[in-house]
Amino acid sequence: MKLPSPTTKSLISIDAFVHDRQRMLDTLVDNLEGLVYCNLYDQHWTMIYVSDGCKDLTGYFPDDLIFNNLVSYEEIIFKDDRALVRYAIDEAVKQGKRFEVEYRIRHANTDIIWVCERGNPIYNAKGKVHAIEGFIQNITQRKAAEQSLHDAEFRYRSIFENAIEGIFQTSPNGHYLIVNPALAKIYGYSSPEELISVLNNIQQQLYVTPGRREEFVQAMLANQSVHNFESLVYKKDNSTIWISENARMVHDKAGNLLYYEGTVEDITARKNYDHKIEHQAKHDSLTGLPNRYMLNDRLQQSINFADRYKNKMAVAFVDLDQFKLINDSMGHEVGDQLLLIMSKRLSSCIREVDTVVRLGGDEFVILLTNIENVNDVLISMQRVLTAVAAPCVINELDYVVTSSIGISIYPDDGIEPNTLLKNADTAMYKAKKAGRNNYQIYTQELNEALTERVTMEYRLRLAIENGELLLHYQPKVDFATGLISGAEALIRWQTPEGELIPPVKFIHIAEETGLIESIGEWVLIEACKKAKELKEKMGRPIPIAVNVSPRQFKQPNLAQTIKNTLELTNLDPDCLELEITESTLIDDAAKFIQTLHALKTIGIKLAIDDFGTGYSSLAYLKDFPIDRLKIDKAFVSNLENDPANTAILKAIIVLGQSLGMKVIAEGVETRFQHDYLQSIGCDELQGYYFSKPIPAIEFEALLQNQLSKS
Repeated sequence: MKLPSPTTKSLISIDAFVHDRQRMLDTLVDNLEGLVYCNLYDQHWTMIYVSDGCKDLTGYFPDDLIFNNLVSYEEIIFKDDRALVRYAIDEAVKQGKRFEVEYRIRHANTDIIWVCERGNPIYNAKGKVHAIEGFIQNITQRKAAEQSLHDAEFRYRSIFENAIEGIFQTSPNGHYLIVNPALAKIYGYSSPEELISVLNNIQQQLYVTPGRREEFVQAMLANQSVHNFESLVYKKDNSTIWISENARMVHDKAGNLLYYEGTVEDITARKNYDHKIEHQAKHDSLTGLPNRYMLNDRLQQSINFADRYKNKMAVAFVDLDQFKLINDSMGHEVGDQLLLIMSKRLSSCIREVDTVVRLGGDEFVILLTNIENVNDVLISMQRVLTAVAAPCVINELDYVVTSSIGISIYPDDGIEPNTLLKNADTAMYKAKKAGRNNYQIYTQELNEALTERVTMEYRLRLAIENGELLLHYQPKVDFATGLISGAEALIRWQTPEGELIPPVKFIHIAEETGLIESIGEWVLIEACKKAKELKEKMGRPIPIAVNVSPRQFKQPNLAQTIKNTLELTNLDPDCLELEITESTLIDDAAKFIQTLHALKTIGIKLAIDDFGTGYSSLAYLKDFPIDRLKIDKAFVSNLENDPANTAILKAIIVLGQSLGMKVIAEGVETRFQHDYLQSIGCDELQGYYFSKPIPAIEFEALLQNQLSKS
């Protein structure tokens, strides 16, 4: 059938449609986010068509690229990627397929941009490829996202593979699903695969404590997670380690439990360290015995035991005698070895149910439980005394120490731990006073004596603060002239109520507590002031003697203190005399002599007090820079009834005077004593025969009376 010929009107409509279609296609291409192109398949990929998207993608205008006017597209491709792009397109051409390739281009502003190019070859009439057409799109954001995802996956994988903590996923029924190398290493396996294949029942194969896996699961169900879940577990070789787990439950979108995941840390070293620290905190570092920290706990346990079985327990406070002397003179190494020996001896003297505690220094406490008869305690303490007193051989030398022991009984002597300890300490103090190397049982009378002592100490401290101390002066008289040659300053304590407390009641407390140092300094200053005042009033020196306690004498700055006091009071050194007891020599004779010489260089007078009753110092006497020997009153007081003392007195006087010292007799109370001492050549006397210690104003009156008669 013959078709009708198109009319002019229809031809115009077709042309309009074609034109509109072309316009729509051009608009569509130009609005695409990317570059539509067509290039010749030649050496330079000469562009013959480039869409308007070229500007946004490359920074160049389409005309810049068409016929390689300003730059060829291949030059825009990142240099390292050009071979990849050409290879991908050449391979597609060879196979007659479409191609897709991702690569980088350099934007006109020098930024590097990732693009995805998709295209296909165009063939001529002869079937040969003469052009390429396609679409190039910016994929920089997608590439960045992919790279971030890759980096994150790499980091997670790196963390998983290289973490020092074990990482795991386990099924709810106790099978390992995933583990990292660290967990395999912690449990002693060569690889994660070996661990998963061998360790397939966590409860039976891993946890040492039965039911521990169930505790883990219950904690999970209760809290959806566990934190610091510590357990003792088996390793592959059946040894054990401590681990700490942190884990959580993982569910699917429907809320079904998938698995547990978490981390494992080997805390064996920390557990061992904690155990070591706890042991160190509760035990003495030298002897390994329980220490003061453990004492109250053990003592309370012993009390509870006694209550439960209706019997008694005992607290024995043990203090080593002579230890300080050995430790100071022979060194701490010997002292430590001695303490080790004593701790073993004490432990050997008690039963397994009893406890030896080292409080510190040379003090120990023994807790004796299950006591039916107090005599049992005394028998045990006798064993302790005997064991301690046996010689100790250290560095081929024999050392002998003894012990003083105080005992308190529960519930007789207290029902509280602190009360029992305090009372045992009180009894030990009594053992020291009783001559050492013995034990004493606590009594109420002993407690009253201690309470009195504590009260006295408190009152003495207040007396020092409130200025209740004063000095009395006992004259010294020259036998040859009958005149007062000086005086000894003697401390007294006068309370606000007027009571005059003699030094015998408080000086020993001052010495033990260290108060003697402040008291001694006060006495020294007051005596020097009085000596200065007397010299000015009497017109001649009246030397004042001051007693120096053993504690004061051992102070390294004693000589400097004397110098400072003399300067402060502006007193001539020859108006001050220091009296040192002979017993001070016992600790260190060389140091004693050295200190005497240091004092003598100041210009003061020195006297040895109580001579003849203390340490046997005759071997050193020739080295003493001493001005006076004071004969102890024990040789004078019974002179009438004990003729043997006459020989001793004569010997001391001859000895002292032959060494250039004056000899003064203390405690002269009768005419007979006075006359006899004068007859055998004694230089001076001091005692009630002439005058008792008197207040300063009365002493001045005596001096004035002698001055008026002369």
